[in-house]
Amino acid sequence: MADERSVPARTGRSETREKASRFLAFAAPCESPEAAGQTLAGWKREFHDATHIAFAWRLGPPESAQTRASDAGEPSGTAGKPIASAIESADLTDVIVGVVRYFGGTKLGTGGLARAYRAAAAGAVADAGRTTRVDTRVVTVACGYDRVGELRRFASPPGIVLAGETFGESVRARLAVYPSRLPALLGALDEARFAYEVEPAG
Repeated sequence: MADERSVPARTGRSETREKASRFLAFAAPCESPEAAGQTLAGWKREFHDATHIAFAWRLGPPESAQTRASDAGEPSGTAGKPIASAIESADLTDVIVGVVRYFGGTKLGTGGLARAYRAAAAGAVADAGRTTRVDTRVVTVACGYDRVGELRRFASPPGIVLAGETFGESVRARLAVYPSRLPALLGALDEARFAYEVEPAG
């Protein structure tokens, strides 16, 4: 479904060795570029003696995901791109994968580097597992008590769920809506002349 996406179930890790070089890989849940930066900074502090810490992240719905990758000083295309490829092959999003390399004294060549980085990243992604995240938007609708029944009929699980109600001078209902259902719901609310507000995404 367009409103669902696969995300890491937990932080995963793996280790790959290639001609005495060690590749420690980590796949961590992440929901924003700022969070990705914080996670990366933590790895850099923990592994401050590493030769390289290459990474890639993928955030948001797959059809419009934000992505970034860095070779971190390795030859162009030998680290960040293979890590990103491992993420994409797993069809995972809201994830950052970092691979920490300790040089073992023997050069691996561009092909060997790319294979080692991808293998390490793929191992960490697999270890992280996967769970399904369902995106929703929240619409707050206000009405008089005489229209509560009419308002509640807009709920149509699972795409539109009545997430809560508050009662004061008027009734305020919160509808949790799949993004794909949002335009149709807003059109129906407009047609029925309900007052509403759409909460910002995220």
